[in-house]
Amino acid sequence: MCRGWSAIGKWSGVRFSDFLQRVGADTTAKYVGFQCADDYSTSIDMATALHPQTLLALRFADEILPPKYGFPMKLRMPTKLGLRTPSTSPRSSSRTSTRRLLEDKGYNWFSGS
Repeated sequence: MCRGWSAIGKWSGVRFSDFLQRVGADTTAKYVGFQCADDYSTSIDMATALHPQTLLALRFADEILPPKYGFPMKLRMPTKLGLRTPSTSPRSSSRTSTRRLLEDKGYNWFSGS
């Protein structure tokens, strides 16, 4: 769930906005939801998903993304807390409402408190 969230370095991959456009996602939805391979689920607001710095990271330091950073892919959102970033995410969806694991347990989306 949190692998690689504190790593500082060169991340590369595909702009998430380009990915959403390519798969025909409804970018007028309020949220993008994620169900990760490790049973972690979360969502982000569409403005963050479309931000030009939000990246579907496939590489770190010019190498294929290592497992400790979320292989095979990790959503990098420089505008949000790293511990909220989904990794190893096989499925995403556009949503009008949100339901997320950490938030459902009472944690604040922006600060983790």
